[in-house]
Amino acid sequence: QVQVVESGGGLVQPGGSLRLSCAASGSILSIYTMGWYRQVPGNERELVATVTRSGRTNYADSVMGRFTISRDNAENTVYLQMNNLKPEDTAVYYCKCNVLAGGSTSIDVYWGRGTQVNVSS
Repeated sequence: QVQVVESGGGLVQPGGSLRLSCAASGSILSIYTMGWYRQVPGNERELVATVTRSGRTNYADSVMGRFTISRDNAENTVYLQMNNLKPEDTAVYYCKCNVLAGGSTSIDVYWGRGTQVNVSS
């Protein structure tokens, strides 16, 4: 079993910053691409940023230059530093991990339950 847990959400004023964390635990042999996605009620879940095991990153155009994704492979953790937040960044943020788990012969996708980010004055 693999568990993925996000933390760090909250309420922040426009222009402010938040740092999200996501930790994967359990019977993990290796974690490949890790990423952050977000969803607003009534909309589809959208990609925010991803990072490969080697550190290659990819960002949505809407967050480029404001958000930074990073990971700690030793701790099975991925972070999302969000700066200059805007009201349109308000959403539930989800962590996605591509994991080779113990006893498995394939890479499976695991999602966290999400953390709410509200950007409002």
